[in-house]
Amino acid sequence: MKKSPLKIIVAITLIVVALVVLLVVLVNRDSESFGREFDEAPSTEGQPVYGDPDAPVTIVEFGDYKCPGCKVWDESIFPQLEQDYIDEGKVNIAFVNVLFHGEESRLASLTAETVYAQNPEAYWDFHHALFADQPENQQAVWMTTDKIEELAGGIEEIDTEALMEDIENNTLMDELLKDDDLRKAFEVESTPTIMVNNVMINDDDTFDYEVIKQAVDEALGE
Repeated sequence: MKKSPLKIIVAITLIVVALVVLLVVLVNRDSESFGREFDEAPSTEGQPVYGDPDAPVTIVEFGDYKCPGCKVWDESIFPQLEQDYIDEGKVNIAFVNVLFHGEESRLASLTAETVYAQNPEAYWDFHHALFADQPENQQAVWMTTDKIEELAGGIEEIDTEALMEDIENNTLMDELLKDDDLRKAFEVESTPTIMVNNVMINDDDTFDYEVIKQAVDEALGE
């Protein structure tokens, strides 16, 4: 018995629709597998940015200078991104201060912001120096004015005297408040939190370079 042409057309149509729906689901699942997607990326206006400011992809790290995980990320993931993408002009990185460790976080972040305002060229050297000096014993008091003078004194481009004066006067506190507003806007609850454009990488994948690389490649359309 022959099937009605209409039934065959309907059956084919249903199969095509099912395949399209499946494809859409798979594409969405793939794009969301890296983490939560926001309507827009965090603004980097006024933030320290490393790399070509016109790079098509921006990675934003919400970090805390007293956070051990942030130290690990700075020493292991950052250099790989620098070699694979930043030096190629494909990616830039911005840092947003998060103050989860009290007064030491505040003082370290205020110092970094002050260095940036004084001489943006010296900021990233100081940024890496802070993480490199972070002690293994998190219970020990680390960030003090004496420590700031020690670290800043090791970087020629920093005017240590002017730096200490601005820190004493809390000159750049508004920048920390701006960062905290950004943290709240993107509901950052842990450090480091990494965003690739408008996608927040899952916490479980923060230290998985291959996942971050895939997210960057997708953002680049590669």
